Amino acid sequence: MAGHLRERVEDIYRSDSRRVFATLIRVLGDFDLAEDAMHNAFAAALEQWPRNGVPANPRAWLVSAGRFKAIDTLRRRTRFDAALGELADRLYSDTGDPALRTEEDVEDDRLRLIFTCCHPALSPEAQTALTLREVCGLATEDIARAFLVPPPTLAQRIVRAKAKIRDERIPYQVPSREELPDRLDGVLRVIYLVFNEGYYASAGDSLTRPDLSGEAIRLGRLLVALLPEPEAVGLLSLMLLHESRRTARTSPEGDLIPLEEQDRSLWNRQQIVEGTALVRRALSGRFGPYTLQAAISAVHAQAPSVAATDWTQIVGFYDMLARAIPSPIIELNRAVAVAMRDGPESGLVLIDGILALGDLAGYHLAHAARADLCRRLGRIEEARVSYERALDLAGQEPERRFLARRMADLPA
Repeated sequence: MAGHLRERVEDIYRSDSRRVFATLIRVLGDFDLAEDAMHNAFAAALEQWPRNGVPANPRAWLVSAGRFKAIDTLRRRTRFDAALGELADRLYSDTGDPALRTEEDVEDDRLRLIFTCCHPALSPEAQTALTLREVCGLATEDIARAFLVPPPTLAQRIVRAKAKIRDERIPYQVPSREELPDRLDGVLRVIYLVFNEGYYASAGDSLTRPDLSGEAIRLGRLLVALLPEPEAVGLLSLMLLHESRRTARTSPEGDLIPLEEQDRSLWNRQQIVEGTALVRRALSGRFGPYTLQAAISAVHAQAPSVAATDWTQIVGFYDMLARAIPSPIIELNRAVAVAMRDGPESGLVLIDGILALGDLAGYHLAHAARADLCRRLGRIEEARVSYERALDLAGQEPERRFLARRMADLPA
């Protein structure tokens, strides 16, 4: 029986701990106090539930237990800081027991937590680290390893972000309807950054980090459930459509497989169906860049092969995307699509123009794309030079192996 209870508590921890934590932050007004209170509440559950049984509403019980554990903690610290005693008294006398709030209020706490972690007063690096730590519950060491940062550096980044939230009294709330468009962009950016690092790791021995892209999709689902704005829907669609190709993107040995060589029968049809339905939904509203990128991915997902892909439609979406968010990387992707629609010579002219501007001179994928078009045109020496430049700039081992193979396959 005790073993069964422990498994039940562990299941509730996995499913509800971040919800409990989000509510305790609202109640207590402090990240670290809420974290300690949450863990103390689960410890109390392991002690009391075997005697008294699992409560009808375990989450509400845990929030109340956490609140009273925090009051006890504050009172123990009163001899060092009298103000903590006043805070403990206020929390104790507060008649609005957080455990009695509605399910909608509890879910709003999760949304509050996301927006607080992504507040524009924090640096982009701090926003990402804090979101992964506090919203997703990832360990500091795991986040540090994913982003190639020493764990002490990452830990300090999180500590400083929490201190800034406390010292500058950053409000723990969902932005008003007027503020939402500006604030939502930051949240979506953080989620997509996490996804990209998982889907296409910036460095290392592995092309992907499924744990990170999975966390980003989970965050995206949560955001859409709590705040179904068109661009949030578009981002979730984009992530699902990209993720659907994961299995086909690498060989069993971990080598990169380009789009034209992928076995499309390995693509996840369930994710494609869901992602395509979501992008249609997003396109019916006031959509933006994430939805346009999802629409491009949907065209790829629905094509039986590279040759049968509607490249005209893809170029059209890139035209819209370039107007929405001008970027040399978008122009590069558009140039590759133009090469597929009109031939490699047309794409090469565009890529040479982009590289001449200098913005992508250090971007290995720009040189890799140029090398591929030169190869297709039979301009072997130019292809070799571009492959060498891409190889010098690439930091990821699967990509480096792929580029080296392509270069080795060039005619002598």
